[in-house]
Amino acid sequence: MVQIDVFTDQALAGNALAVCLDGRGLTTEQMQGIARETNLSETTFILRRGAAIEHEHGIRVRIFTVSEELPFAGHPTLGTAFVLRGSNGGSEVKLELNVGLVPVRFEEAAEQPTFGEMTQVDPQFVAEHDREAVARAIGLALEDLDPELPVETVSTGLPYTITPIRSLAVLRDVRIDPNRAVDYLARSGGKFFYFVSRETVDRNARLHARMLFYGNEDPATGSAAGCTAAWMVAHGVAQSDERVLIEQGIEMKRPSRIFVRASKTGNRVVNVRVGGNAVEVMRGELIF
Repeated sequence: MVQIDVFTDQALAGNALAVCLDGRGLTTEQMQGIARETNLSETTFILRRGAAIEHEHGIRVRIFTVSEELPFAGHPTLGTAFVLRGSNGGSEVKLELNVGLVPVRFEEAAEQPTFGEMTQVDPQFVAEHDREAVARAIGLALEDLDPELPVETVSTGLPYTITPIRSLAVLRDVRIDPNRAVDYLARSGGKFFYFVSRETVDRNARLHARMLFYGNEDPATGSAAGCTAAWMVAHGVAQSDERVLIEQGIEMKRPSRIFVRASKTGNRVVNVRVGGNAVEVMRGELIF
């Protein structure tokens, strides 16, 4: 098993991921148990197949949180691709996830760490939300929401309700009642809230983000960042194909740098890409 920090070029930052290098022979229940044992936000399991099958369909990977299997998640996809590239080299790794085929392409530059970028499935814009209802669900005043941008659920494999907050100060102080939030999301078609603000710590960042889930906080959420890339392009926060930075994890002292872009063709947003760096921090053997 390998542990890797994703969306960072420095160890002990970003979002930690455990990667089981050979999950063949494990049952779903055992995979879930191992994910609970690592106690990280996600753990992935690589299920290798023949070269011809992998060339056509990609390398099979399953993703688990401590509570459930996910059809897609961003930092596990990127981190697992980095681990696989370490053994195979090459400029692209294709993963077959429960949501479908996700390619990850790598960029090399002199004296720079390797950069990986995944292409997520095309976004679905699920619903815009009533601001007052959202404010009640998350325990904020209506004026705490950014009045110029919509609260909207978007999915690139996992639906996030993107919630723009008026200021960095409010976002840093966000506390939500998980029961009320889960109830609202269950009724409105979202999986998680993803909170963003146009006020940032790094002046080069386009958004500051936080994601609170399962009673905890996620240092970097690549799946939500992909949804947010589509949302930004749809609403003029970023231009078509402009690569911009989302900062996350600062409140947790796990600073993460997530680079996103998406294309706009007519009224459609497509070609959502999410990228960053990754650093291997640990290797070990699992015995059970």
